[in-house]
Amino acid sequence: MKYNLSKIMKRAWKNYRENTGLSFGECLHRAWLSAKAEGVNEKRIADAKAAAGVTEETRTWSDWKKIGFEVIHGSKALFGATLIWGSKGDGAEYKARFFGASQVQAIA
Repeated sequence: MKYNLSKIMKRAWKNYRENTGLSFGECLHRAWLSAKAEGVNEKRIADAKAAAGVTEETRTWSDWKKIGFEVIHGSKALFGATLIWGSKGDGAEYKARFFGASQVQAIA
């Protein structure tokens, strides 16, 4: 697998500037963990989406919010997936829930 080295270095420098208590080496380590986790996370999301039989566009609650949409109150997630959180530096896993395009509305 090929990694975007520029993106990894930019992420490391961003983390270094934002987290004054971390060394640059630790920030670079976390950036590499995040880059390696991206491929695994994409596969886990695709597998969970296929297992749930979902065909519409899906995103997490926060991802919908970033692009100007909000999840309609009372909507239940279509599926969930356990993803790797590389930016913490320990490869911890978390559960993400995904909502479909039919469950969101534009933020007024």
